[in-house]
Amino acid sequence: MSTVYINSASCISVQDTLNENILQNLKPENSAKIIKAIEPNYKEFIPPAMIRRMSKTVKMSSVASHYALKEAGIEKPDAIIVGTGMGCSQDSEKFLKNVIDHHEEFLTPTFFIQSTHNTVAGQIALGLQCHAYNFTYVNTSSSLEFSLLDAQLQIKDGEAENILVGATDEQTDRTMELYCLNNTIKKESDLPVDYLHSTTKGVIWGEGASFFVVGKDKTENSYAKLTDIKISNKLESEETSDFIQEFLTKNNLSAKDIDAVILGFSSDADSDIYYTKAMDLFPGSALLYYKHLSGEFNTASGFSTFIACHILKEQQIPEVMMINAEKKQEIKNILLYNHLAGDDHSLVLLERA
Repeated sequence: MSTVYINSASCISVQDTLNENILQNLKPENSAKIIKAIEPNYKEFIPPAMIRRMSKTVKMSSVASHYALKEAGIEKPDAIIVGTGMGCSQDSEKFLKNVIDHHEEFLTPTFFIQSTHNTVAGQIALGLQCHAYNFTYVNTSSSLEFSLLDAQLQIKDGEAENILVGATDEQTDRTMELYCLNNTIKKESDLPVDYLHSTTKGVIWGEGASFFVVGKDKTENSYAKLTDIKISNKLESEETSDFIQEFLTKNNLSAKDIDAVILGFSSDADSDIYYTKAMDLFPGSALLYYKHLSGEFNTASGFSTFIACHILKEQQIPEVMMINAEKKQEIKNILLYNHLAGDDHSLVLLERA
């Protein structure tokens, strides 16, 4: 696989990730069931008439992609690839409510048209007047990883040189109610939560949009090399070690070569066991976690990828993310491991650019 560089990174999340000094200003959140993204002033980026018709995930993605392209110095990418787990669920809920309220008659098609998962990639392309390859991946927690894999393959095959890749998910009232009812989201009585030693089921739910420009050439702004990606839909907890070891062996690495491991501890006692097993493989690496900063959601790995890019570029690890006391003098290789409720496991290997 040819070398692919991450040349810009932008993120809207529950942290203030659009401003400077990101690694120094991270604040954990462990006492609310649902945490909302810090949104920018959309009027600075999107005409007011359009804002009214856009769902939150489209607005977040439009601004995050704007920052990513601006940082990379690119006006039109050669492709736009977006990963999302839930898509434009606000408009989906509005459409379904219309169906019920109007007894399946006299329905306006607007909410239905805007509710499709590929609305985000389409709206970004419309805004840029970009007629290039436009694709959306809907693979729950590995949506971003599939998008990055597609971008990597396109660059390797010479189909594109610079690709805008993103991951986005929003919250909606009704979906959050249902998640509370089926215990996907933690009960009030289980808060505040200790992410690393939780004994209860459920998670704290977040949202956000992360966008990156990946390219074939290294630039002055390059954050990282996107070395390799591995995805598995199903994995037994006892297979975790082999899953990771095979990935490292394929890349001619051992556990000692990994300077930092970012794990997706979500505070769900049942599924966090995978991360606990993964920790045992890396006694000499800096072990980090991040969902106490972002919340859990389908594309939360976008936040960890964004943070990993900054760690590699700035060569510093935020104290608030540290599980152990290990700190390497130079951070060259970072391994990201994520899944959602025990399904759709992904490994992403980033190397210092």
